Amino acid sequence: MATCALVGASEFNAPRFLEMHAEGAFDYVIAVDGGLAHLEEAGVRADLAIGDFDSLGYVPRGLRVARFPVDKDKSDMELALDRALSQCYGEAYVFGALGGRLDHTLANLQLLASFSERGLYVTAVGLDQAVAFVTGPDVFELPAAEEGTVSVFAMNDACTGVFERGLRWSLDDFTMTNRTSRGLSNELQGEAVVIGVEEGTLAVFLPA
Repeated sequence: MATCALVGASEFNAPRFLEMHAEGAFDYVIAVDGGLAHLEEAGVRADLAIGDFDSLGYVPRGLRVARFPVDKDKSDMELALDRALSQCYGEAYVFGALGGRLDHTLANLQLLASFSERGLYVTAVGLDQAVAFVTGPDVFELPAAEEGTVSVFAMNDACTGVFERGLRWSLDDFTMTNRTSRGLSNELQGEAVVIGVEEGTLAVFLPA
C-alpha cells in the first residue's frame, strides 16, 4: 500500500517523522502550508507544498507547489488530503495536525475521520499521542506493550459492534456514541490489543 506523509504547521514530532522517513515509510511527502518550515528545519525535502501559504508567509520556490487562494471553502489540510486520495495513496500519516489551536485540532480530527470513511487509512501523529481512525467493518491492532493509555471515541452519532480486547477493560458488541466519555483512558497491560467496529468510525488515541 502506497503511503503518504502530510506535514502541517502545528506541533511537529520531528524525531518520529525522521525515524519513519529513514525507514522508508513514506512514498511521498506533502508540506501543508506552514508545515514546510518544519520539514526545512528537519532537513527533509517535500515532494509537494500545498496551501494558500498565509501561515508560511511566502510562496515556496524550487519545488512543486499547488497554490490556492486564501478565500476558499476547504482548509489547506483538507486540500492536501484530497490530493493524497486522488493520487491513490492508501495510507496517510499526518504530522502537525494536533496541538496548537483547539479549533484547528477539532477540524483536523473531523477531516481525518471523513477521509477514513472514504477509504484512506489515516493516522495523526502528535508530540505525545497518535490518533488512528478505524471505519467499520474493520479492526485496529496494537502490539503488546507493558504500559500506556488508549482511549477510543465515536466519531459518529453511534458506532455499533464496538469491541476492545487486550486492554484492562474490555468491550464486546457495544454501541458507542459521540456524547459520552465512555472509552476514555483504558490501559495497556502487556497484551496485544485488538479494537474493532462493525459500523461507524472510531478515533483511537494511543501513545505516539
